[in-house]
Amino acid sequence: MTAVSTVEETAPARDDVAGARGRFRPLRWLFVLVLAVVAAQLAVFLVGNSRFQWDVVAKYLFEKSVLAGLGTTVLLALAAMVLGSLAGGVVAAMQLSGFAPARWVATLWVGLFRGIPPLVQLIFWFNLAYLLPRLSIGVPFGPVFGTWDANTVITPLTAAVIGLSLVESAYLAEIFRAGVLSVDPGQRDAARAMGYPPGQTLLRIVLPQAMRVIIPPAGSQFINVLKGTALVSVIAMSDLLHSVQVIYNRTYEIVPMLLVACFWYLVVVTALTAGQRRLERRFSRGHRGAR
Repeated sequence: MTAVSTVEETAPARDDVAGARGRFRPLRWLFVLVLAVVAAQLAVFLVGNSRFQWDVVAKYLFEKSVLAGLGTTVLLALAAMVLGSLAGGVVAAMQLSGFAPARWVATLWVGLFRGIPPLVQLIFWFNLAYLLPRLSIGVPFGPVFGTWDANTVITPLTAAVIGLSLVESAYLAEIFRAGVLSVDPGQRDAARAMGYPPGQTLLRIVLPQAMRVIIPPAGSQFINVLKGTALVSVIAMSDLLHSVQVIYNRTYEIVPMLLVACFWYLVVVTALTAGQRRLERRFSRGHRGAR
């Protein structure tokens, strides 16, 4: 015991890498200094410029009409996302189908609704009554089961939902298709060899793996459609932007009211981004690099 203690006392201490001090990096410190100067300048500009009229921003931040417009914006984005996801899923399945006419129709759908700007589509659907004064449901060239006045059916709300949903369906179809194709075909072969039917293979094998690829761009697309709802103000839809426009057209306080709209857009987008990150972590469990 005496010999062992002597060896331990005389052995040189090992260098602990974990406790080593980091190397001094002057460029990083310079970058931080520049950032601090820019942040200070921005803060002085925001606080010192009286034309921002922060008191007006605070006055209208929780205005009833503004909150109603915010609710319309969120509901419109949700409706467009849900309907766009349903249509996009069907279009993606048609694109992956071995039936050529189905693939042609799906390709035409994506090219058409993704190629035309959303603003043009919104205006077009809002003026659909010019082409079809009456909307009807029935068998082509056959009996008609029901008919309605187009001016009654195509309101700013229905035109906005139709236009945004069709645009979203085209983008989401491509996202879904890319997600399904990212799954190794060997996974489907293994499921087939184990006797899984096609539907069960899709739901239990393919989709859980594809979601890891689908969620990030789909979440970004949801944020895009939320911001894209600002376009519906051109068809007199009472969304968030239209609500602040009504106020500043009366008070001429344009910049403060736009700041109110910016604030609520940022709040909703931040909440959606947090939800997206949470979903990404959930579907990335077990994969390296997941956070």
